[in-house]
Amino acid sequence: MFSRQRPKVLSFNERVERLRSAAFATETMSDGRVKISKNGVGALVGDEGRNQPQFERAGILVGSDIAALLNGGYQMFLETPSGRRMPATAAQLKALHEFEEDIRAALGMVDLYNTSLGTTSPKHLYDRVFKRDAGRQPKPWDKKEHRIVPPDTKGSLHL
Repeated sequence: MFSRQRPKVLSFNERVERLRSAAFATETMSDGRVKISKNGVGALVGDEGRNQPQFERAGILVGSDIAALLNGGYQMFLETPSGRRMPATAAQLKALHEFEEDIRAALGMVDLYNTSLGTTSPKHLYDRVFKRDAGRQPKPWDKKEHRIVPPDTKGSLHL
């Protein structure tokens, strides 16, 4: 008789231990999330329940802050939570790619095709579909809010 073995579901703490054993530095934050870092790149990981990690987007470490990527159209920028912007270098982008790949490998996560296409930014609307991630899409007969809202560029040179 055929019997499929159920995969073992790791707890949040077991996942953090796997990251430590894969040479990631870990630091527990006051709110229970864990800041993981390696080679100048970091990410915040929280326990969303059901023993599943909730990853905030990885970014380059600038001091103690994690700078997120911002697409300027012609160049990628790093933006700290305080609003400071600086251009991202090719070495930083490569380190970010390797960091995300190492996390997936250490945790045994599935590597999807669209995540390996290149550097993406959570602040950029790539496909220009308004409210795509908001759940229910507006209907044509609803109040007209179908305009494209460009991402805030905070005074960058990109018009």
